[in-house]
Amino acid sequence: TAQMLIRFRQDVIDLAPAAVVIQGGLADIAGFTGPSSLEEIEDNLRSMAELASFHQIIPILVGAPPAADYPGRTGPAPATQIVALNAWVARYCASSHFVFLDYHSALVGSNGQMKEGVSDDGVHPNAKGYAILKPLAEKAIADALKQRAGRASTPRAK
Repeated sequence: TAQMLIRFRQDVIDLAPAAVVIQGGLADIAGFTGPSSLEEIEDNLRSMAELASFHQIIPILVGAPPAADYPGRTGPAPATQIVALNAWVARYCASSHFVFLDYHSALVGSNGQMKEGVSDDGVHPNAKGYAILKPLAEKAIADALKQRAGRASTPRAK
């Protein structure tokens, strides 16, 4: 998420989209760029969402999909951290009136990992997994565009 935040201006703000889907945190949890606390991940996600909103871009924050443990990784199991991060993302979206896109609930199995058949590696969705996520993403984008249209038609206070 730190790298996403660094690139957010050029990759999002400068392009001025109506909405942006922000999905991040799994690589941080895996420690691919060094250790990251949940608070650091949350701060980065919050910063991107607030930057988007400031620039009249509706943020859509994603509840990260479940993931199996990463090879060579130490520390708390990713499933536990993903659930905690997603709970924060859901609360943050509700309190900030941002759109929440819940990929986790759509893909999680009874063991807290990916459902059988929706991933080939336990971390990334496969074609079947993406087929489940596509209508969810489309609905979230449609909701964000409705929200944006509602904001555009509301007179601003002076």
